[in-house]
Amino acid sequence: MKEQAKKGDKVKVHYHGRLTDGTTFDSSEGREPLEFEVGSGMVIKGFDEGVSGMSVGDKKTVAIPSHEAYGPRQEEMVMEFPRSNFPPDIEPEVGMALQMHGENGQELPVVIVEVTPDTVMLDANHPLAGQELVFDIELVDIKGKSPLIIMP
Repeated sequence: MKEQAKKGDKVKVHYHGRLTDGTTFDSSEGREPLEFEVGSGMVIKGFDEGVSGMSVGDKKTVAIPSHEAYGPRQEEMVMEFPRSNFPPDIEPEVGMALQMHGENGQELPVVIVEVTPDTVMLDANHPLAGQELVFDIELVDIKGKSPLIIMP
């Protein structure tokens, strides 16, 4: 029986991620395969679960509901700021990506969604929040769990 990917294994996968309307949002095509540890939280939950149980060479398509991907879109993550808060050398435009700094100093990516003469609306939702995602996954390699003790 072929080895199957399980929690703790390091795996390499090629993938093609798209929205339900067919729009591609990410792909490993032309790049190195994505390497991650199954069950470690390095990738979204639905992707992690989709790889679990696959064997090298297996291909599958996984539909991931938004709650197992980037979560629902949250309206409280859309914030209005006075234009005067922006540095004078930045001309805010819809679609512009910026970094805000939270109270703890963490960086929060935001996108400008509306600009008026007095205010700028910023959206801190992940761009894929609220979206069902579809991934075509091909398992390329499985490296078992790293040994806890390495003999010299």
